[in-house]
Amino acid sequence: MQFHKYQGTGNDFVMIDDRARAFDETDQALIAGLCHRRFGIGADGLILLRNKPDFDFEMVYFNADGRPSSMCGNGGRCTVAFAKFLGLIGDQTRFLAVDGPHEARVEADGTVRLKMIDVAAPQEAEVGEQDVFLHTGSPHHIHFLDPRESPSLAKFNVFAAGHDIRYHQAYGPTGTNVNFVEIPLDPAHPWPVRTYERGVENETLSCGTGVTAVALAASQRGAASPVRLRTEGGELEVSFQQQPNGGFTEVWLSGPAVRVFGGEVSATA
Repeated sequence: MQFHKYQGTGNDFVMIDDRARAFDETDQALIAGLCHRRFGIGADGLILLRNKPDFDFEMVYFNADGRPSSMCGNGGRCTVAFAKFLGLIGDQTRFLAVDGPHEARVEADGTVRLKMIDVAAPQEAEVGEQDVFLHTGSPHHIHFLDPRESPSLAKFNVFAAGHDIRYHQAYGPTGTNVNFVEIPLDPAHPWPVRTYERGVENETLSCGTGVTAVALAASQRGAASPVRLRTEGGELEVSFQQQPNGGFTEVWLSGPAVRVFGGEVSATA
């Protein structure tokens, strides 16, 4: 099986050119095996690129546990870079993902700008104090840390706190992704973010839909579009237009998307 490995600010993916529809997407064990960091290629998820009428391509995303998942922002940006690598697109594209159509642009410096879905106003979360919830193609719980009152984000136990919220009964039965954000003293500075992702069941170095949710929620705390965000794997930027009803349109996620390597792997991984 031919594969390619891509990463966007450390959020990494196994990419398969499946335009021939040869990949068995029902084989959860195979997908999980390919994503395994000891016995497979190693990745936060696996993405199939497929033909789709009326679109340049379709992105089909699976979590590292082998299960189909909701939208992945960094995965979307990496799929755009992959499509350009394959010669399917130029610098602009329109493709289909699980949450609907998306537009994207590849800049001269390799930055991939992905248009996200319109997002409703942040809701008060049922878990935690002053926490919020947004759906940016995937569900995201956001917890803000004030460095003047709390341990720094660098010392925060993201795995333990994220696991508890991800599996909280308020988010049953499918759960949620969980983002922890340190409020910068100057809202114009990058907002530090760490994310616990469902399906990976651990912290990832970056999460595109997560930083998008954080940027939109941060607009209620003084951040102005575009918002820069610093993940463990690098910086991303989110721009948006806020509507009178509190929702958001013209939401764009921007950052690097890099091919790491490619090769062959046993289909029984």
